Amino acid sequence: MSLKHVVGATLIAASLLAAPTVNARQKLTGEQQLAKILDGRVAGKPVSCIPLNQTHNTQVIDKTAIVYRIGSTYYVNRPNNADSLDSDDILVTKLYSSQLCRLDTVQLRDRTTPNMWNGFVGLQDFVPYTKPKTTAAR
Repeated sequence: MSLKHVVGATLIAASLLAAPTVNARQKLTGEQQLAKILDGRVAGKPVSCIPLNQTHNTQVIDKTAIVYRIGSTYYVNRPNNADSLDSDDILVTKLYSSQLCRLDTVQLRDRTTPNMWNGFVGLQDFVPYTKPKTTAAR
């Protein structure tokens, strides 16, 4: 093998090691994750309570918010102590009525160690996000 081939192979190997991995995903921040979920939606007037029994899906956004889905509306709650939120935690909510309200607390339980509590968050107002209604062209 000539020196030219060795140098060429070395340069190719070095460039492959230095090149960014195509499949590597950048982890989104909590705010970026929330923006992606709410893309195309418009915020409405905040409400103090939501009916928890009508909630179809709850999503925890790391260190940012809890998103509750009722029908096609997403209710975003940015609780006190939001830096404790972790999408791997299980939310444990004790209700004192049929609704989940501002000032209620949600305990966070570690999913991998069931007897381990990771803290709690205090809920604030729920901001509804809906898709804007489109008007038919005339």
